[in-house]
Amino acid sequence: MKHLLLIVTFFGLTCLFFSTTGCQKNTDCTATVKVVDSTGAISPSSDVFLYASVKNGTAGTTVIADVKANGTTDAGGEVKFTFKLPAIYDIKSTRVVGTRTYVATGIIKLEEGKNVDKTVTLK
Repeated sequence: MKHLLLIVTFFGLTCLFFSTTGCQKNTDCTATVKVVDSTGAISPSSDVFLYASVKNGTAGTTVIADVKANGTTDAGGEVKFTFKLPAIYDIKSTRVVGTRTYVATGIIKLEEGKNVDKTVTLK
């Protein structure tokens, strides 16, 4: 009886150990957007907006979904975003120089547990 109690206790502790120390997979989706001008030079201080467009089936219109992010590029012309779930986002970047506004657009597809890089060009 004593041996059976030891075996059951050992089995229970082993199950508890493996259930609490399981591998945690990194599921964060990171997007790095780099903004350059028409000559390929980096564009610091550009505004970047990531958003998902959703079509409204009944009205036939397109609206921006609730999940979106915005940021400003750093001195290297890059901005990073982190999301919990994979998705496809539209990119819109703008930069005002003097009286002109330059715009860049693109699409980025985020993948689970990966960093995705995308470069957009201001025009």
